[in-house]
Amino acid sequence: DWSSDVCSSDLFEIHDAYPNPFNPVTMINFDIPLAGNVNVTIFNLLGEKVATLVDGKMTAGWKRIPWNARNLPSGIYFYRVRYDRQIFTNKLMYLK
Repeated sequence: DWSSDVCSSDLFEIHDAYPNPFNPVTMINFDIPLAGNVNVTIFNLLGEKVATLVDGKMTAGWKRIPWNARNLPSGIYFYRVRYDRQIFTNKLMYLK
């Protein structure tokens, strides 16, 4: 299950992915205070989109979104979480 009905904050907040560095699965964690549209996208170091993990409405609460990079090369990736008009971006390191 990706969600919890409990939000630890009244704000949209992104948390560190865990584990990071990872091989081959990591969890992207964030809080959303109210139900709304969420987009979680992964980009490579060149800024090319390599995966869209979420693109749609989510309920409020704490979220854990898994990403499996098994078919991609080792390297640095970025995940972007967009909620409402807010965007957060963080770095991931995939080590095979």
